[in-house]
Amino acid sequence: MSTPERLIESTRELLWERGYVGTSPKAIQQHAGAGQGSMYHHFAGKPDLALAAIRRTAEEMRATAEATLAGDGPAYDRVSSYLLRERDVLRGCPVGRLTMDPDVIASDELRAPVTETLEWLRGRLAGIVQEGVDRGEFGAALDAGEVASAIVATVQGGYVLARATGSPEAFDAGVRGLLALLAPRT
Repeated sequence: MSTPERLIESTRELLWERGYVGTSPKAIQQHAGAGQGSMYHHFAGKPDLALAAIRRTAEEMRATAEATLAGDGPAYDRVSSYLLRERDVLRGCPVGRLTMDPDVIASDELRAPVTETLEWLRGRLAGIVQEGVDRGEFGAALDAGEVASAIVATVQGGYVLARATGSPEAFDAGVRGLLALLAPRT
């Protein structure tokens, strides 16, 4: 792995574990096995490196979500696959956790990839739910945008509950509850 890649990956990991303030340039350099000169040769400073790391994390989240949402199958099955996919629930969402970082939220530039990713996810899910409504899989009265927001809120809130209790059961219970509410009626 090249030095810039090591720096980005180390920053991603440290942002997830420690947040922006807790991720010092020295910690990044130590984690990446890179010197100060290398870091500043490739990046203008910590904000520039953090932005690259946040963008990479956002891209990865989109790719992972798209892998479970893609296809032409029933909308419920695609949403279910997204909700039930393998996750490290107790670590939380690397993008969602950034929304709780005051330094990321205070910076328009650092916040932008987080906001864009969550908006993309809601939009992607809304499109799938709307497909389900149009095909008669879901009730015609469902608002696809509201349901998509509920799906994202269930996942993000599930992470918070799981971390608070130290158990993935709270996450799993939220997912099961939402799936029961969305289940097609026979």
